[in-house]
Amino acid sequence: MNQKKQYTKNSFLALVVFLISINPGFAQQAQNAGKKPTVSGYAPVNGLQIYYEIYGEGDPVILLHGAYMTIGLNWAQIIPELSETRKVIALEMQGHGRTADTDRPFSYASLADDVAGVMEHLDIEKADILGYSFGGTIALQLAIQNPERVNKLIIISTTFKFDGWMPEARQVFATMEPDFLDNTPLQTEYKNIAPNPEHWHPFVEKFITFDKENYNLGEENIRSIKSPTLLIMGDNDGVSMEHKAEMYKLLGGCVFGDMAGIPESHLAIFPGTGHVSLMMKTKEILDLVKQF
Repeated sequence: MNQKKQYTKNSFLALVVFLISINPGFAQQAQNAGKKPTVSGYAPVNGLQIYYEIYGEGDPVILLHGAYMTIGLNWAQIIPELSETRKVIALEMQGHGRTADTDRPFSYASLADDVAGVMEHLDIEKADILGYSFGGTIALQLAIQNPERVNKLIIISTTFKFDGWMPEARQVFATMEPDFLDNTPLQTEYKNIAPNPEHWHPFVEKFITFDKENYNLGEENIRSIKSPTLLIMGDNDGVSMEHKAEMYKLLGGCVFGDMAGIPESHLAIFPGTGHVSLMMKTKEILDLVKQF
């Protein structure tokens, strides 16, 4: 690995570790933030036992976490307030948290099918879907595969195709190695709650391979999504500005609202904000979600 690539990787890792460490929302379980799930358990879906937690009552909203994360690490600050008026269902996807990995390769199609399977298991006909990063792409795929399951989409800092990430982000993906998250809160949480704590390095290695794949959910598929969609992005979150605009336009945005009317889908871009630091803006995200 050349010196520039090593510096890029180390800088990104240092930022991730620093932000996760100082943000209590990433550093504790939702249960320890004063909110305990009404129900928790495992849904037998597609050969997996997918862990879920349910909070509150009301119209359902499903939370899909980012890569390497868990319910508590991603959503501890969001769940308590969101569940005051909504039934919040938070999942841990294949290989993450309490959901054991299998020999099945990662794919957005199979992961979206898992979400639909959990909804069927819980007898949830339709829900709003809120996904961050990896979880946001799963949410888009769910809306493509199972449009009848999706009411509204809230997508935080992600892409619908690999080339939507900036070249610098793709370079980081290319240089990651199985030990790049060792001695971080992500590894600590995995060892605390995973069914097989010793599977950490095989899981990370497998996910790195998935992260490098050149995926594209399809421009026409995104255009076909009928669910009103809120895109929440940072101005410096690793997603190219061109891709933000392309995705929003495909979803019905980028119009002259004074003449054509405001579209059902919305775009919010937070200033001075990166991919990880975006999830620290709990109040701002909640305000947008509630308005939407």
